Amino acid sequence: MSNEPTMKLVTNLDRAAIEAKLREAGGAAADAGLTDLAKMFMGIEGMPAAQIEQRVNNAIKWLADKPQHMKLAALLDLVGMNLKNLK
Repeated sequence: MSNEPTMKLVTNLDRAAIEAKLREAGGAAADAGLTDLAKMFMGIEGMPAAQIEQRVNNAIKWLADKPQHMKLAALLDLVGMNLKNLK
């Protein structure tokens, strides 16, 4: 059994909340020394939805075989579930 807190499943994030989560993900990536990943989430404010979606999907794929970054991957999965709300 894991001691990690369970992430609440939220699927109604709006653009501002999605952008905030991506800034959080970028900060977490930078803190973990994942500079290239952190750069993917710089300047995302107002970015077209398709570009944000591509960056999130690329980041999720990149993290897929890195279990040491599971918390960051879970945050990006949460954002991925909300991409349909980007307007």
